[in-house]
Amino acid sequence: MTRPAVAALLAALLVLAGCGSSEPAAAPTSPPSAPSASAPAPTPSATAPSTAPPTRAPAPAYSTWPLGERTLPLRPDGYGEVRPTPPTLRDRRYPTRDVLPPPPGGRWRGTVGPVTPALASRLAWEPGCPVALADLRYLTVSFRGFDGAPHTGELVVAASVADDVVEVFRTAYAAGFPIEEMRLTSPAELDLPPTGDGNNTSAYVCRPTTGQTSGWSAHAYGLAIDVNPFQNPYEKGDLVLPELASSYLDRDRRRPGMLDADDVVVRGFERAGWTWGGEFRTLLDYQHLSATGR
Repeated sequence: MTRPAVAALLAALLVLAGCGSSEPAAAPTSPPSAPSASAPAPTPSATAPSTAPPTRAPAPAYSTWPLGERTLPLRPDGYGEVRPTPPTLRDRRYPTRDVLPPPPGGRWRGTVGPVTPALASRLAWEPGCPVALADLRYLTVSFRGFDGAPHTGELVVAASVADDVVEVFRTAYAAGFPIEEMRLTSPAELDLPPTGDGNNTSAYVCRPTTGQTSGWSAHAYGLAIDVNPFQNPYEKGDLVLPELASSYLDRDRRRPGMLDADDVVVRGFERAGWTWGGEFRTLLDYQHLSATGR
């Protein structure tokens, strides 16, 4: 065989060997197309995620006691059995559950209006109560919760003190004084078995004076307000109300929501001529502020 014939044969064999390979030949590459004008270019975080750990807000130190779920045995006087404060309630802080929409933009807002028939149905009021509905006023006021957020509360008070009450809570809001909840007290609540852990800031309730079966409370006239009852309990003899709030009888251990003689809330009500129950002589009622002195 001549040399040209040998070369041709070798070339043919090489071509046949390439066709039998299990690895296909690489396709020629082409330059990447430009991104579409309608598709945004990926952001730096999408292509190169940060290696820094994510920033997390600190978890709020909320209490974990199951509010309103554990009924207390009754004492002979009809109140619940007074028990030591559960550890998780010794520095009580619960987030507020809104009854009304929060103030827009967190700006303080207060309103004064009549007590309509619809509102009266939500109140512990009936024709035998000592004040007519026409002499009461329905208030809404902004307040700061223990969650630090702005909320809207509701109160019913006597018409004669409505403007003073609104002003006190305006000052309290500006100072950041925390309140857990502020809503109307319904008739059904007055008949519930005691759980000892309530904390509603409220005003009008048609009921007798605490510890008595006759004689109307200042609350029945719309002339008294209880602020953060759990942080500011009532004490007379061996009775404490709320029944689980004994830890807060230690007034030297200052905790958020407590009242004292120099507090913005107490000072505000005293300027309006009210009296604070933390200065009563025969009992101590730290939650209680009254325009009647009792």
